[in-house]
Amino acid sequence: MTEGAGGDAGDLPEDLTATEAGMWQAFRNGSTYDLSGGDPVVDDPHGGHPWGPERSVRARAVCWLLLDGPPALAGRVSALKLAGVRITGTLELAGGTVTPYVEMRDCRFDDQVLLPEARFTTVRMVNCALPRLEAARVTTEGDLHLPRCRFQNGVRLTDAHIGTDLLLNQAVVHPDRSGRSIAADGMSVGQDLQAELLESHGELSLRGAQVGGSLSLRGAKLANPYARLALNAPQLTVERTLYLTPAGVGNPLLSGTTPARGTRIQRFECQGGVRLDDGRFGDAVDLERARFVLTDDQDLSLRRVQTPELRFLGEGPQRGQVKLSGARVVNLVDRAGSWPGPGNLHMGGFAYESLVPRGPFPLTRRLDWVAAATAEYNPEPYERLASVLRAAGEDEDAREVLLAKQRRRRETLPPAGKVWGFVQDWAVAYGYRPGRAAVWMAVLWAAGTLAFAHAGHPPVDSGEHPSWSPALFTLDLLLPVIDLGQVGQWQLSGGWQWLSAAMIIMGWILATTVAAGATRLLRRS
Repeated sequence: MTEGAGGDAGDLPEDLTATEAGMWQAFRNGSTYDLSGGDPVVDDPHGGHPWGPERSVRARAVCWLLLDGPPALAGRVSALKLAGVRITGTLELAGGTVTPYVEMRDCRFDDQVLLPEARFTTVRMVNCALPRLEAARVTTEGDLHLPRCRFQNGVRLTDAHIGTDLLLNQAVVHPDRSGRSIAADGMSVGQDLQAELLESHGELSLRGAQVGGSLSLRGAKLANPYARLALNAPQLTVERTLYLTPAGVGNPLLSGTTPARGTRIQRFECQGGVRLDDGRFGDAVDLERARFVLTDDQDLSLRRVQTPELRFLGEGPQRGQVKLSGARVVNLVDRAGSWPGPGNLHMGGFAYESLVPRGPFPLTRRLDWVAAATAEYNPEPYERLASVLRAAGEDEDAREVLLAKQRRRRETLPPAGKVWGFVQDWAVAYGYRPGRAAVWMAVLWAAGTLAFAHAGHPPVDSGEHPSWSPALFTLDLLLPVIDLGQVGQWQLSGGWQWLSAAMIIMGWILATTVAAGATRLLRRS
């Protein structure tokens, strides 16, 4: 090509092919250069039908147009719009500034596309076949659209700056040599990042990425079963909502809405670990009907996440672990069947202010949920649940939770402590059921009154002494602090001494357990 030919408004460069000359003229006119043949099978850029020279342009010619192209025709806006075109060679725009609008549909690239540190206004590549897209630190003032594209060796968008939206809907991305399908660490997106129905084979990495709107992975399928992570996004910031939810297949207008009759629904599915540690989400994290297929050493990790609402409504993982340690949410929306079994849930330091269960979630299941998160005794999850229930006006349920905490704690005590714990539980349920103490006191009082009515009871002092009353005598034995003037006035012998000693011991046990329960109640209030 002749250097500087781009500045000539009329003449074409001499070494352009006929196909490239047509592209050159379409660029000046701002029109679409469409080389499709009309046969959907042949025109499929992902198919095996060869595209010959009549549909091919050199990547060098495309770069020349974008970086130093001719001016537009009078009254027109220059733009590169290609459809059904094969680009041969490596398209390299590294460090360049591209002013014209770029749109490529149903195109096929023989080699990778290199855009590191390039600057664009808007780039749209729709249903294109690319070996690889290398676009680290790329900057766009507007959108970067890559829907339905297929990448054989991954996409790199590390530290990219997308001015408005990034679209990856229905894209299919295979891993690069490092095992990553999409490497977008440190990327910033001004508005929404939509990757609905995405197929990712490898690690989708969004470490430290920032999204100004919502991040939608509705209906996406992430697969990286033989490595640790399929979605690696610690310190991800999303100003609105992260959607790992179903999508309606075949109608883009159905995403996130109730589908029409007969519409096939594809839910979000992830084969491999998920890491969202230290993420910040302005509205919610939505896991409605999400499915996580984990191995024993893979996690769904949401440690130290902060969001107003966590919708934990997916399918409970059969293997692997769910980690919510240190997470802080306002509303926890969940289902009983969404949580993993014992030993696979970690909630140390998990703070939530209200529970919004979807479907039946009785207190017994909620206690199983806490127990599943505490392989070893930890009072904090029980106290958090009791506090939330009390704030919601469920005082009785809150007491049941705290009683379950004491029973769980008893399992960690030495034998003597366990015995005393059983006594407290049997007597007054650790003070959380104080009415039980009154029942036991009444039973013991009645039994003692009947028994001592038949006891021999000579007075200690033959002089002045009160009248014998089996009821008052029994009550004086059972009340360890109050002196009713009966116990010291009468002599008992034999088995009656043992019975009176037993009554005194029972009175002290009841008084001590009631006092311990009252202390716990006062401490909580």
